[in-house]
Amino acid sequence: MMTVTKEQILEQLSRVKGPDLDSDIVSLGLVSDIFIGTEKIIFSITVPAERAQELEPLRQAAEQVVRDIDGAVDVLVALTAERKGGQSLETAAPRPVAEKSAAEKPGTKSPPAAKPGVQGIPGIKSIIAVASGKGGVGKSTTSVNLALGLQELGLKVGILDADIYGPSMPRLLGIKGKPKSVDSGGKILQPMDGYGLKVMSIGFLVDEDTPMIWRGPMVISALNQMMKEVAWGELDVLVVDMPPGTGDAQLTMAQQVPLAGAVIVSTPQDLALIDARKGLNMFRKTSVPILGIVENMSYHMCPKCGHRTDIFGHGGAEKEATRLGVRFLGAVPLHITIRETSDAGEPVVVSEPDGVHAKLYKRMAETIWERLDGGKAREAKPAPAIIFESDDEEDDSND
Repeated sequence: MMTVTKEQILEQLSRVKGPDLDSDIVSLGLVSDIFIGTEKIIFSITVPAERAQELEPLRQAAEQVVRDIDGAVDVLVALTAERKGGQSLETAAPRPVAEKSAAEKPGTKSPPAAKPGVQGIPGIKSIIAVASGKGGVGKSTTSVNLALGLQELGLKVGILDADIYGPSMPRLLGIKGKPKSVDSGGKILQPMDGYGLKVMSIGFLVDEDTPMIWRGPMVISALNQMMKEVAWGELDVLVVDMPPGTGDAQLTMAQQVPLAGAVIVSTPQDLALIDARKGLNMFRKTSVPILGIVENMSYHMCPKCGHRTDIFGHGGAEKEATRLGVRFLGAVPLHITIRETSDAGEPVVVSEPDGVHAKLYKRMAETIWERLDGGKAREAKPAPAIIFESDDEEDDSND
């Protein structure tokens, strides 16, 4: 546990002056959202949105002075345009703190759907995103079982838990402990291991009961760090368990990450499909190919008598996939086995590999990989990349 205090952090930051300010960033009220976790210190600095790229050296200077505090393990600093008081930077004449190297200058700000300018993650061939219109439709359970299904095909697979507000991977994969850094500066983290998957989640860096009360820029900075400051090594596929919804984090991922495609997860009823449709259209507008739709909690099969009940209706996602001209990947039932294995940290694909539910996920993984065409999207069809949950009914079985 770090012994660093908020007072120590502010004292260090009071040494940092902006490139064109008469005072330090603390006195000017530009520092906010200070969070001290077990392994990480996170805070934001308010700057004008149009000057964020220019003021990147300011962010780096603030990160370094806090990193110099004895006991500070890792530091994450976000530049945010939301103002909470303090002097404005709008009228100050720009004078850079430090000259950027040639390697730092290009690609800092990606255009909306400009895939050619998006920088990939070294060593990772394909990135698949799993997302949802809203929470509670089984996005995380679907993500982890699809990742394990892809691994069954002999692929090297990682999974990034991008749901900052509700991280699930530590529980779903039964992983405890904290990631270690692989460099002397403590900047690059070693991913955790879960059943052969390389795993990273904010849940490894903060206590399970700690609420993540962050604004959008903080979330985006955390996502960027977990993607690009992790020693992923060589991977065929990185599955991204996206946060639910279609906000800043989802849009940033779609625009700035070279996603190979998207998988949408929805429950069958009309209300859920409305949200799935919104998510699907967001990815299409940002030029992210759609792999297909998964209908989760498709029906309930009584484990005692075998009676089938279509609790949320049935077949809605398949009809929607046909209407939208995308692939229907399959229907997963609402079943106690999936819930129990997920809660126990033993996903059904590894705990019951020959069971009917594991076979469903494996078939979907095979279809996804076929459409990726060995890691590259087929030109004739949209490539896979994101899984969407779209139901506001929270269910125990597919968390």
